[in-house]
Amino acid sequence: MTTTRGAAFQQHGPQEHESPAAGASYGILIGSQHLAEMLFGEGLEMLAGVPGRAVSPIVTQWDDRALAQLENVDVLVTGWGAPKLTDEIVASLPRLRAIIHAGGATEYFITAAARSTISVVSAGALNAIPVAEYSLAMILLACKQVFRAERHYREHRTHIDRELVFPNAGNYGQTVGLVGASQIGRNLVGLLKPFSLRVVVFDPYLTADDAAALGVEQVSLDELLATSDVVSLHAPLNAETTGMIGARELALMAPGSTLLNTARGGVVDHPALERELVSGRIDAILDVTDPFEPLPRDSPLWDCPNVIITPHVAGSMGTELRRMGEFVASELSSALLRVDAR
Repeated sequence: MTTTRGAAFQQHGPQEHESPAAGASYGILIGSQHLAEMLFGEGLEMLAGVPGRAVSPIVTQWDDRALAQLENVDVLVTGWGAPKLTDEIVASLPRLRAIIHAGGATEYFITAAARSTISVVSAGALNAIPVAEYSLAMILLACKQVFRAERHYREHRTHIDRELVFPNAGNYGQTVGLVGASQIGRNLVGLLKPFSLRVVVFDPYLTADDAAALGVEQVSLDELLATSDVVSLHAPLNAETTGMIGARELALMAPGSTLLNTARGGVVDHPALERELVSGRIDAILDVTDPFEPLPRDSPLWDCPNVIITPHVAGSMGTELRRMGEFVASELSSALLRVDAR
């Protein structure tokens, strides 16, 4: 059985429809064969011990043959790049009871109606781990003014008097402001605890008791922006948060402070951010942008020496994908056993 499953999933693309068989079954709906193997190993070896029947090869896009292959599936494993599960698609999968997503947000490809009738589990909490780790690394480097020092050293190529040129650098006594007490934000609070930094948080939904339990100081958004050496964004993108960091808010940031965005580009008013960064008044580390990455090739931010732009690498990538793969394999086993028990 293990060999059959591994061989079947080595094939990338639609195959002949399989007739229904006894026992719970699952399929994989994901952006590419390569991503699936990054998650589950070569030949999807991590799924070899799953107590269910793999009913189709990996589906990367919907067509009639893909729908026919998955019409008797009980559980779907999904991942980044999965084609959308519209209400019409879900209606054509009458046995579907659960979706297990190897990623964070699911709203962008699973409709609200589908989520109300199907159990949806995501690996969002695990994907939050590397984002918090990336944020920690960037915060420590920004407080130490490493990026600014590297630029200065490369430009002058001579001895640098650190205390004269960077009198405010260091990871002692600096203030780090977190906008959003999301899962990532809370993970980051824990990672920041060993350091001698003041951590303040703005989140209108964070209670005083929760803030006390986290060991952080609650402040208004204006106070956070005005007093933080590094402002790290961890708010979700929705109608309430779109453009919440605009020209007025950016102007509150102190000269030489750093804006770190690993959330979503749309949380920031990008024309206002562009003007602020081109002026050189503040620095920025942008792992996400608006328009959704990459930025246009002619964006002036590419050439701003005070801006670090990374290609959305804060989330799970490379070896970190296996962490999500292990979680999904375990959840898949449990879901299939529950189906069989009915």
